[in-house]
Amino acid sequence: MSATAIIADWKKGKWKPVYWVEGEEDYYIDQVLNYAEHQLLSDAEASFNLSVFYGRDAAWPDVVNACKRYPMFAEKQVVLIKEAQHMRDIDKLESYLEQPLDSTILVIGYKEKKLDNRRKFAKLIKDKGVLVSTKKLYEQDLRAFAEALVQTKGLSIQPMALSLLIDHIGSDMQRIENELEKLVVNLADRKTITADDIERFIGISKEYNVFELQSALAKKDTARCLRIVSYFEANPKAGPIQLILPSLYGFFSKVFMLYGVNGGDDKAIAATLGVPSFFLKDYKSATRNFDYAATEKVLLLLHQYNLRSVGMGTPGATDASLLKELVMKILL
Repeated sequence: MSATAIIADWKKGKWKPVYWVEGEEDYYIDQVLNYAEHQLLSDAEASFNLSVFYGRDAAWPDVVNACKRYPMFAEKQVVLIKEAQHMRDIDKLESYLEQPLDSTILVIGYKEKKLDNRRKFAKLIKDKGVLVSTKKLYEQDLRAFAEALVQTKGLSIQPMALSLLIDHIGSDMQRIENELEKLVVNLADRKTITADDIERFIGISKEYNVFELQSALAKKDTARCLRIVSYFEANPKAGPIQLILPSLYGFFSKVFMLYGVNGGDDKAIAATLGVPSFFLKDYKSATRNFDYAATEKVLLLLHQYNLRSVGMGTPGATDASLLKELVMKILL
């Protein structure tokens, strides 16, 4: 079961006595806990039937006592443990998990870690309730997540706008949701989010960004590359080298993969590379200017400059100087 499925069940009035949500993706853990805290009970019911504990401060006897209470003026009560990875003696909840009350919904958020499935504690949770493990999303999954989120708001988003948003924010799913909420407010009656909207309302330049740098490098457009790099130098937050280097490495890795693709239409090739077909023209453009050996050389350069960006070999070098030097070597 997923975090989304848990909430879907709750909306239908279906619940189990125990929910354990763990793993690397805080967004889904917080989503379940927030829904449980604010939606499972009415305001009047929550006054008597909601107990919230925090891992660092929670004592297991207090949690067990809260879970064993019967609801007042309601059919159920909710007990939450947030940041449970910090809770001492959490295993001592075993005694309650063996016979949990059907009228109590115990929801536990366990971030950055996972239970050992061989232990009795994990087996009890699976037997009596629900255990969900979350994982960080890859870029392609982030695109699907953001697109689905846009669709739930009755909107669509242009491919470039979506790429700008994800590249700028990265894997912070809660921030992606927050920025989309901001866009919804500012779109008025329009139904499509454009690159202009991203630039205007979120502050990401549609002309000076890593995708434009990739496109310029693919075409070996030296003047344009230098304009973009100069913009990054003047606006460090717009293009931190820690974000640019992985993006460029991802781009040229897919150019490298393109040499191994045997035919097929653009849609099939894009699917093989794991990229939106909208951007395939840039990858094909790169193959016209970087042959197999040149692409391999670029990948090695990116690896070297990634090490240098964290101080290995050239301590004291600025990000801007490293990026300029790297771009010129790629263009040679």
